[in-house]
Amino acid sequence: MLFSKYRNLTRYIIVAASFVIISLILWNTFVFFQYFKEEQRQKMDIWAFAQTEFQKNMLDDDVNPMVSKVLISKNDNQIVVVDAEGVIGLTNNIEENQLKNEESTNKLIAELATENKPIELSYIDPKTNQKIHGGYLYYGNSPLITKLKYYPLALLLIIILFGAVAYFFYRSTKIATQNKLWSGMAKETAHQIGTPLSSLIGWTEILKTEQVNPEYILEIEKDISRLQTITERFSKIGSLPKLEKADIVAETLESYDYLKTRSSKLIEFDISVPENPIYVQLNKQLFSWTIENLVKNAIDAMRGKGKLTIIISQLEDNVKIKITDTGKGLTRNQFKRIFDPGFTTKKRGWGLGLSLAKRIIEEFHNGKIYVLESEIDKGTSMQILLKTT
Repeated sequence: MLFSKYRNLTRYIIVAASFVIISLILWNTFVFFQYFKEEQRQKMDIWAFAQTEFQKNMLDDDVNPMVSKVLISKNDNQIVVVDAEGVIGLTNNIEENQLKNEESTNKLIAELATENKPIELSYIDPKTNQKIHGGYLYYGNSPLITKLKYYPLALLLIIILFGAVAYFFYRSTKIATQNKLWSGMAKETAHQIGTPLSSLIGWTEILKTEQVNPEYILEIEKDISRLQTITERFSKIGSLPKLEKADIVAETLESYDYLKTRSSKLIEFDISVPENPIYVQLNKQLFSWTIENLVKNAIDAMRGKGKLTIIISQLEDNVKIKITDTGKGLTRNQFKRIFDPGFTTKKRGWGLGLSLAKRIIEEFHNGKIYVLESEIDKGTSMQILLKTT
């Protein structure tokens, strides 16, 4: 109990620490992003200053060589200079089709203005000592900043992927542990039933010598046979069962007959099977257990009154067994959940029957079991798919 408590506390600490680390990484990325944005702004301010100096000195035909050097220096940013009259002047890293007409030009300028606040180009005229408005410089983010902008998303995606891997690893480990527990319980149950079962067989032989009504002994022997079958099932579910070639039609009919005679007379049974045998690799005890689970679930869904239909059909290398009831039906989101251990739609029940059936068919027989179709208040069709030999 104490170990479980500390284990849960450790998990919470790990989760909290993970959130703190992720937050620090994202905050650090944001700080870097703002730093590079500010550095880019300063660079553009210098470029804008050089542009205004160029415009001012053009009147005197005396352009400072340093100004020219700044303007022709390599710059990764997209730049558009719009003069005071709204005419496009200098551009940098702009494709021709982006300025092919007024609509595309306005769109480009609007995009650049969204990325960064435009820089006003203005200077003081040395002759008149008045401020001259020279237009605006529009610029976009550099490729480095664009990549950095998407870095947090990429980082989050990586973290989510690692989290998903860790979660599925933990889940698979937990499921494996549960399977070992169920297997151990199944073997132990089979072992515990075996002792009184052997005693019952002995007592039956004694009763035969005591002139007891043979009909009573016959019924006892049937129950003993049933207990032996249950013991074999639990023994096999706890380990990898042995498969052998068997006629699935005959095995289904045997389970069908057994269930029909022990079910309510208000249930209408109907079965349709091929005349020829269909052979598959099968464990008879576990397969009959699966059919019983499906039929009993169908009867419960019909609340003891309705029609149950079993249809066996063969398609190429596969055999299909469809079990249909006229019960309360399932919602679409329950199609897969009904096979989860512990899930049940009944007021009373452990929710283990269908999960055992799924394990028997899919893990032991390499087949498929699934909800074929279902409609609320009209019924459900379950289907088993197995490979023929």
